[in-house]
Amino acid sequence: MSLTIASVTPTLCRLFRVTPPSVCSEKPIGLHLEQAAPALVSRALVFVADAIGTHLVRSNEDVFTPVIYHAPLRIEVRSVMPSITPVCMASMFTGAMPEVHGNRTTDRRVLSCDTIFDAFDRAGRKIAVATVQGSSIDLIFRNRPMDSFPETYDPEVTQRAHALLEKDEHDLIVVYQQEYDDRMHATAPRSPEALRALYHHIESFDALASAARARWAGSLHVVAFLSDHGVHVDPQTGRGDHGSDLPEDLEVTHFWGIHR
Repeated sequence: MSLTIASVTPTLCRLFRVTPPSVCSEKPIGLHLEQAAPALVSRALVFVADAIGTHLVRSNEDVFTPVIYHAPLRIEVRSVMPSITPVCMASMFTGAMPEVHGNRTTDRRVLSCDTIFDAFDRAGRKIAVATVQGSSIDLIFRNRPMDSFPETYDPEVTQRAHALLEKDEHDLIVVYQQEYDDRMHATAPRSPEALRALYHHIESFDALASAARARWAGSLHVVAFLSDHGVHVDPQTGRGDHGSDLPEDLEVTHFWGIHR
């Protein structure tokens, strides 16, 4: 597996023909992109659901049918270490490894390095981020040239994203949700509560991707369902956890869809 979750930034930059952030060292997803998007992409919806690893995808293939319908290009990537959300989000949206962007702990400090949000702003592209208030993506990308909408929880994030799609004032809309991560930490990765949260994420993505494809019909656009890391069962507590170099934590599947 040659790509990491940091491929998100160079992939989006390639699609929009934007010069990547100065710290970006990862490659875009490659030939798949050139074949599917030979022309400039005009809009993108990027849905990030926390803690959805490849092992969860493999054991719930039928549940991911709506995701595959909208985003059929499956790319196997590897998370970064430590596989915790502030570190992973920093890599996803800078294209850099933790030793470069500097976030290597649970301390969710504001990044000082160049990010995709800065790169898009330099290129005259408008970004909106709808996220849960107090989440990593809300905190570490503060003071950036983008429209940020921290909301109470996932349902309000979905409502905000629908409103942003309806207004259609942004080139890139990033949506972050966290219910699965919250539920699996409180119970277990495949508990009824955690799986119900997974279904909620997929339902939200399905509705948002449908709205985006309808709103942007006639132009080349992207919808993506991404995650930052996977999870494992803590043998001492029986609950879900992550942060290790176990395959369950590091193996992630990203879903991309490019539509005309």
